[in-house]
Amino acid sequence: MSGQDVGRALRALESDDPQVRLKAAMAVGTNPDAGFVGKLIERSEVEPEFFVREILTWALNRHPSELTVPRLIEELGSESAQARSQALHTLSKIGDRRAWPAITRALLTDADDEVARSAWRAAVALVPEGAEPELAGVLATQLGRGGRETRLSLSRALIALGEAILPVLGAAAAHSDPAARRHAIATERLWHDPDVGFETAVEEAKRFVALGTAGREG
Repeated sequence: MSGQDVGRALRALESDDPQVRLKAAMAVGTNPDAGFVGKLIERSEVEPEFFVREILTWALNRHPSELTVPRLIEELGSESAQARSQALHTLSKIGDRRAWPAITRALLTDADDEVARSAWRAAVALVPEGAEPELAGVLATQLGRGGRETRLSLSRALIALGEAILPVLGAAAAHSDPAARRHAIATERLWHDPDVGFETAVEEAKRFVALGTAGREG
């Protein structure tokens, strides 16, 4: 890609037309160049369209991780929730485990649900062998959090860690918060039988917790 083409592509990433931005991101990813990395990350911070953000992530993934990973790690300290979330999402797609130390407890428990969900996915993708129990313990502190999509994301992240989750789910099943108990029970049910489905597992957990609570009160 010539210098003129590079300048045109970078300007197109700022277009008011999302289709133009999409095509520009595809062109940049098709012809990787170190000069694109900063602009791709900057655009990811503010891009309003999900499908364009996905192509920006793909384009970043087409560049050498030696260039992208350090810049993305810097983004994790941004005050912008979208910047943190997109950086985490892209790191999970790149899969370079050198980014693992940057997936902090603060990110895994971020107040913004989208950031937290992205952090959970990134952590599961990058966790080194042997660190699964510690990660499971941190993720378990988020049981019962948010709405359906957030809880489903957490269950999926926990299940991806394998048997390391069973002790923490067992402990969480006795949590003082009924929502956390239900979520823990539903997640363990899904771990044992993935085909049962999230909704069914949640309904079973609700009945279990309700019966258990009624029994203690009676």
